[in-house]
Order: sequence, then structure tokens, then C-alpha cells
Amino acid sequence: MSNDPSTSSGSPRAESRGDRLARQIAFIVEADKLKTILRRTPLADASRLENSAEHSWHMALAAMTLAEYAPPDVDMRRVLELITVHDLVEVYAGDTFAYDPEAHATKAQRERDAAERLFGMLPGDQAVYFRECWDEFEAVGTREARYANALDRFQALLLNMSSGGGSWKTHRVNREDVLRRMAPVERETPELWPFVVDVVERFFQ
Repeated sequence: MSNDPSTSSGSPRAESRGDRLARQIAFIVEADKLKTILRRTPLADASRLENSAEHSWHMALAAMTLAEYAPPDVDMRRVLELITVHDLVEVYAGDTFAYDPEAHATKAQRERDAAERLFGMLPGDQAVYFRECWDEFEAVGTREARYANALDRFQALLLNMSSGGGSWKTHRVNREDVLRRMAPVERETPELWPFVVDVVERFFQ
């Protein structure tokens, strides 16, 4: 799988440069709607809820900052690509709260439909490339996807910790559910796991 959208399947030459640029700009503008999608997790200062675009940026920053704890031979560029794309479907599908089993029952189909609609705005080669990034993150089959997935969990833990319990407290989440949610951190970044356990023990006594 190529990391360069210009070499993905489909031919940029099949459409005029003007049409191609128009589709790319329309996609970028549409993706700005991610800033309006609120998550259940508050900012660290508890002043308001974070939005999904802020979440993706914060995850990318965490990936770079904590790179020394990543599994060996992780391609950090690919990790950042997956993180950037992973929540774009929420523009149409909305955010699904991690601890809401009813919402999770429809999550996969809602997000697949959203991926078709959103990435379909792009020129063919880039539509394939962005969809491959999203599918890779969702499948959690590569070391890059597993690391990105662990950071998805870890970032939320940091905000809930810093905001005095955050969504855990608001939605009465229990200790066992949090530890289950954090399991990818233990598998993929074991050096961070003692920190996770310490946070959970402090908030769920």
C-alpha cells in the first residue's frame, strides 16, 4: 500500500486539473465540519467538550511526543496519516460515545456509509487512498493502526484525568469498562500501562 496518494489506483490525468482541484477543495471545506462534531470528553480544563477535529490533532501530537513508547519499526508518517483520517467520517456519522453500547450497534454501518459519501467527493485516486487509510485504522491489523488505536484510547484518558473525571464521571462509567477500553494501551505501549492503571485506581476507588 502506497503512502503517496498520487501513486494510488486511478488516474489524475483522467480529469481536468480544474475539476480535480474543485473536488479537492470541496472535500477540504466539507471536512471542516469535523470541528462542529462534539465528543463526550471535555477539554483538560473542563471548560467545554472537545470536538473531533481537536481530538485528531491532539492524537497526532501525542503520537509524535510518545513515539519512543511505540512498538518497534512503526512508520510514524503512516501513523499520522491514519490519525488524520480516522474520524473524518464523523462529519456525517457523528461521534459514537465509547461507553454507549446501543450507539455502537449501528456505528459500523453509519461510518461505512459516511466514508463512501465523504471520500467519494475526492478525485478517484485520492478517494481510494483516503478510504484505505480509514479502513486500515478501523481494521487495527497493522502495527501503525494498533499504535494509533492505542493513542485514541490514551488521549481520552488524559483528558478525563485532567478534567476531574470528565465523561467517566458525567456518564457514570465504571472501572471495569475503562480498563477494558484501555486494553490496547497495555498491548501496544506497555510502558504506558502503569500510568493508565494509576489513573484508573485514583478515579475509581
